[in-house]
Amino acid sequence: MSDRPIVILTALDLEYQAIRKKLLDPELHRHHHGTRFEIGRRGRGRCRLALAHVGTGNQSAAVLAERAIAEFAPAALLFVGVAGALHSHIALGDVVVATRVYAYHGGTSEDDGLKSRPRTWETSHAADQIARHIGRIGAWKRELPDPDRVPQVHFGPIAAGEVVLNSQVSGYARWIRQNYNDALAIEMEGAGVAQAGHLNGAMPVVVIRGISDRADGTKEVTDRDQWQQQAVANAAAFAAALAEEIAAEDRDGGWPTRGTAAKGSTMPERGATYNIARDNARVGVQAGVVHGGVRFGPDLSQSADLEQALAALRSRLERTHADGRMDDDTYAAAEAELTVADEALRSKAPQSKSRLTLALKKLRGLISDVGELATELAAIIALAQAVS
Repeated sequence: MSDRPIVILTALDLEYQAIRKKLLDPELHRHHHGTRFEIGRRGRGRCRLALAHVGTGNQSAAVLAERAIAEFAPAALLFVGVAGALHSHIALGDVVVATRVYAYHGGTSEDDGLKSRPRTWETSHAADQIARHIGRIGAWKRELPDPDRVPQVHFGPIAAGEVVLNSQVSGYARWIRQNYNDALAIEMEGAGVAQAGHLNGAMPVVVIRGISDRADGTKEVTDRDQWQQQAVANAAAFAAALAEEIAAEDRDGGWPTRGTAAKGSTMPERGATYNIARDNARVGVQAGVVHGGVRFGPDLSQSADLEQALAALRSRLERTHADGRMDDDTYAAAEAELTVADEALRSKAPQSKSRLTLALKKLRGLISDVGELATELAAIIALAQAVS
């Protein structure tokens, strides 16, 4: 199982509830600025999901996507919800997976009219490949709420703006047909989330939309016929399958790891290791490229580095408990495992390394829901395994 969660964001409450139904034993996780996440697992613990409601609009989606990335250092970020179809071959209830996201409101007004200045974000190749594979094999359809209504999955661009489009003849509709004619669907959050992923080192972002209307003036009718509920249930089923597959690849080391790392974390990537050190963090094992201030030399003691890393982790654990993000029982158990790790590190007994690693792995299970601690501990475990 991957140590890194998959973050799923939604704009509407009905979208949130559709994803929440996919979680086992969701637990509340409070961000210190007030944002509430729920963290749960899929199936038999095959992957960990962090879920949040961001509201409508690209701006709020971008801010809270950035917050989620900083809080959890996830393997990927999925945005799941409903959208309006822009082409007649896409049926109500179908699922559209973005291959790129257009921010269609960009432009310049000149004497001869409005000229488009598009901004576009491509879905990462690895994420696109997994999504297409899931769409081909069709196993995700087992979780559909209505087996008699099997939707199609479409891959293509999605247009994201700041208005709800419910017309085929309005100025916005003409603008989109003229400048973004290949867009399959239209919505209001994808551009913000895609930009947040881009600004965080190419964090893999996938926008998954269920088609609930045709953006043609009939939205009130389709909403009344509960197509929103049907569409988002279909999108949630696809997103859950995608999250599980990404988590499996992340666990097996086949998932791209660049772009997101907490302070001092280690990110192995097929034959190379990247250690990103920020503030006063120190990295003891380094190969490849060094970013930030890192002390490294032949006289560096890995054991001393590990001792300092454990002390720093203990301090952050205390702050997490003091902030109310960790209950008393979990904190006490985590402290006990840290004490065992400290004693094993100082011991010269032959079995001390295995005791150290076991204690750290037990600690990982206790703090797995606190994103920044879990990421930091993953780097400490890697360092512990390197200590002779």
